[in-house]
Amino acid sequence: MNKKIWIVLGVVAALLVFQGVGAYNGIVQKDVAVNEKWGQVQNVLQRRGDLIPNLVQTVKGYAAHEKEVLEHIADARARLAGARTPEDAMKANAELSSALSRLLVVVENYPQLKADQTFIRLMDELAGAENRIAVERMRYNTAVGEFNTAIRVFPSNLVAGIAGFRVKPFFEAEGKAKEVPKVDFGK
Repeated sequence: MNKKIWIVLGVVAALLVFQGVGAYNGIVQKDVAVNEKWGQVQNVLQRRGDLIPNLVQTVKGYAAHEKEVLEHIADARARLAGARTPEDAMKANAELSSALSRLLVVVENYPQLKADQTFIRLMDELAGAENRIAVERMRYNTAVGEFNTAIRVFPSNLVAGIAGFRVKPFFEAEGKAKEVPKVDFGK
């Protein structure tokens, strides 16, 4: 009888170990997916960042006295390039998006600039980059949701706690994105 108890306990222990290993491997796979998706977000943010100097140079030719707006864009772009964590990158991205919005307000005052073929091409590329950012942000947030769920449900939360996995941040829109844009055709 004693031998049977030890066999049953051994089988139960083996099953728990296998369950723990499976949970750990699943969490690791989701962690890698989040990191992969974040890498793609960084890729499209970099693409947008690479377009910005050309856009700024084009605008400078028409709006030389808008120096402050152009400098703010350059500073925000530099902060985004220097961001070390997803949180820092998200904050820098919000600053860059805000600076680009101000640039678009400046552009409204220069009809010749809006008709310039280089500017039109750059704006099309920027719009494409913004769309890619939105898609990759969605994919990143999906991966973060799956990861965060995996580390919070039982029994994988026990394994996640032991292994030191922590909740990852979502890439959320900045507060200004919720404001309704003002359109004025009176000019």
